[in-house]
Amino acid sequence: MPAITMKELLEAGVHFGHQTKRWNPKMKEYIFGERNGIYIIDLQKTLKLFKDAARYVGEMAAQGKNILFVGTKRQAQEAV
Repeated sequence: MPAITMKELLEAGVHFGHQTKRWNPKMKEYIFGERNGIYIIDLQKTLKLFKDAARYVGEMAAQGKNILFVGTKRQAQEAV
C-alpha cells in the first residue's frame, strides 16, 4: 500500500468535519479547531491512526482473514 501523505489528506478534504452544532463529544481529542461553523480535524492524529489501521488490515490480510469495508457517504462509493 502506498504511503499516504499530509498533502493528500488535505487535498482530499479529510480535515473537514461536521457542523459545530452536530458533533460527538467523543471526537473532541481529534478536533483541531473550528472554522465557519465546521470542525477541522487534526490531520497529524488522523495520519498516525490511518497508518496504524493500514498496518493492522495488512496483517489481517496476510493471515487470510476477511475484511469488510463500509462506506456510507456517496463520495466514498467508488473508493470502497
